[in-house]
Amino acid sequence: MLIYWQVFVAFFIPNIIGYGGGPAIIPLIENQVVGHYGWLTSQQFAETLALGNALPSPIATKMAGYIGYHVAGVAGAVIAVIATIAPSLILMLAALGVLYRYRHSIKVQSMSQWVRPVITVLMGYLVVSFFLQGIAGAGLVQTLAIGAVAAVLLLATKIHPAFVVCLGLGYGALFLGG
Repeated sequence: MLIYWQVFVAFFIPNIIGYGGGPAIIPLIENQVVGHYGWLTSQQFAETLALGNALPSPIATKMAGYIGYHVAGVAGAVIAVIATIAPSLILMLAALGVLYRYRHSIKVQSMSQWVRPVITVLMGYLVVSFFLQGIAGAGLVQTLAIGAVAAVLLLATKIHPAFVVCLGLGYGALFLGG
């Protein structure tokens, strides 16, 4: 029974204090799942994130379902998904009326401006963390080459990011697998 409570808390807390959607709360989820509870290694978390990015629908719910299942089976998956969506639903309903009522207030408008730098730092941390993991796993040359190919595919060809992720997964399976 304790494991279900831990799964709930591990996903509820990042989602209740996170602001900015799935990508912004991923470092907070990583802190809980990898750092606090130790359910996954950093590498396993990175692989879960990569796979989650390749599939349609919101990233946080996919990761919650997978990690919850990994930790506590089907019940864990259900609890993790509920814990992921409940904070947003509760806060959205509570805040929507207030924000709509005061939408022209300078304080409400500037609130979003103060949050953006925090999200930027969290995303930067995630990029650096995954880059260092890539260097440790695949080496500097391959990490830079994969990043360069992905950038060209995304920027020059306008290929959908899911296909780029799938190509990266395929490359890793063929050439980097142990």
